[in-house]
Amino acid sequence: MSKEFFEKLFELSKTEKPFAVATVVHIQGSSSAKPGSKAIIDTDERLLYGWVGGGCAESTVRYEAAQSIKDGNTRMISIDMTDEVLGVGMPCGGTMQVYIEPILPKPKLVIIGHGKIAETIAAIGKIMNFTVTVNSPAAMPEAFPTADKLFQGSFGETKIDSQSYVVIATQHKQDHLSLKLALEGNAAYVALIASKKRAKLVLDYVADAGVPASGLSCVRTPAGLDLGALTPEEIALSVMSEIIAVRRGGSGQPIHEMTESQASKSQTVQAHIHKVVEECASDAQSRSLS
Repeated sequence: MSKEFFEKLFELSKTEKPFAVATVVHIQGSSSAKPGSKAIIDTDERLLYGWVGGGCAESTVRYEAAQSIKDGNTRMISIDMTDEVLGVGMPCGGTMQVYIEPILPKPKLVIIGHGKIAETIAAIGKIMNFTVTVNSPAAMPEAFPTADKLFQGSFGETKIDSQSYVVIATQHKQDHLSLKLALEGNAAYVALIASKKRAKLVLDYVADAGVPASGLSCVRTPAGLDLGALTPEEIALSVMSEIIAVRRGGSGQPIHEMTESQASKSQTVQAHIHKVVEECASDAQSRSLS
């Protein structure tokens, strides 16, 4: 692999924008690309770097790369370049296998507010590999030791985008303004931790401010999954559980209660969970023997 390839990866990683790397792993027959050839593609299917075979395969790889970025899954694709009708549009005379890996920035957890619930959400979010940003005039660094960024000014200092998961725990202080800004930033998820009465006032405010009903679909209030949570720490876990479910497309339903149809859809997830559990057990055993 060339130095330029790694330099491009480093350059793109600093932008915190997603992209995908496509690698040719096998070729049978004729192709202008060779095993090991690489390309970098962005969300708009644009080729940012590299070469995977030009017109015979490039359009297919670019499309699959964009889909990989969208669903977050790696994929191995086989491209038939022998038939201009049934293949990818140009008879190059061979087949090619390409491995595509999405490179996604860390999801962003933005906490507006302070207090025990906010502190615990920040700690769990860091463990879950989120980039954690806390914004509150009353937020002290010692209360959020794992936060990547801490702002004590206005919420406007915090950047919100479609990769942001926002938790508003301001204890009713300016929460209506925080919600409006989060929605304007097109956040993927917004948890509004407030009483039912306060939540209604806040939702009415943003509706009156011009936010359509469809724009409120990402807002969860009451926030969190039903864990029977009572303590601030349990409430924080409930909210973070819901964030993970939204991000990963989970139902929040106990796995052992799933119907056969539901279980079949989540077989890949369950297999991954089983693998992780085995790896954890193996690691624990290794530590006990050392």
